[in-house]
Amino acid sequence: MADTDPVTTQDHDARVALFVDTQNLYYAARDGHDATVDYGRLLELALRGRRLASAAAYVVEREGDSSAFGFVTKLSALGYRVRRRTVRVHRTDDRGRVVMEGDWDMGIAADMVRAMPHVEVVVLASGDGDFAPMLELAQQRGLRVEVLAFREAAAQTLIDLADRFTHLADDADIFVRRGG
Repeated sequence: MADTDPVTTQDHDARVALFVDTQNLYYAARDGHDATVDYGRLLELALRGRRLASAAAYVVEREGDSSAFGFVTKLSALGYRVRRRTVRVHRTDDRGRVVMEGDWDMGIAADMVRAMPHVEVVVLASGDGDFAPMLELAQQRGLRVEVLAFREAAAQTLIDLADRFTHLADDADIFVRRGG
């Protein structure tokens, strides 16, 4: 169940940094709910009336594919700083198939470290358990840590670690239904 506790008066002035792993959310929404994520609503859920210090969305694109242009433009219009990376050949597997790489894990982690001195709340929109050490570091530095993700695609370590975990599917407004 989503955590819907209201923001207390003292929390209202908290500065929030939001880090959105768009690839993680895309696949979780598509595979688990046959939908896509409304990134405007996601930003509202992250802020809950608090002050936005920064919102970054991390996008992976295929070289020569211009289909992400509209998505990137929309994210920018919503107030996200969009970080883009082109998928690249990482290696060839035992069967001779090309293995592509394009995740943003290290970039997101580095941006979190840079943001920590300037915020009171770090919000991660991803279910990727690889981020657990970064969230632990944020907590050790006295920051509140919140995770927005689809429970079925979220690592239990993130759910357990978060000061607040929000199961995105509990908010019907988070979805943009395909074909609708």
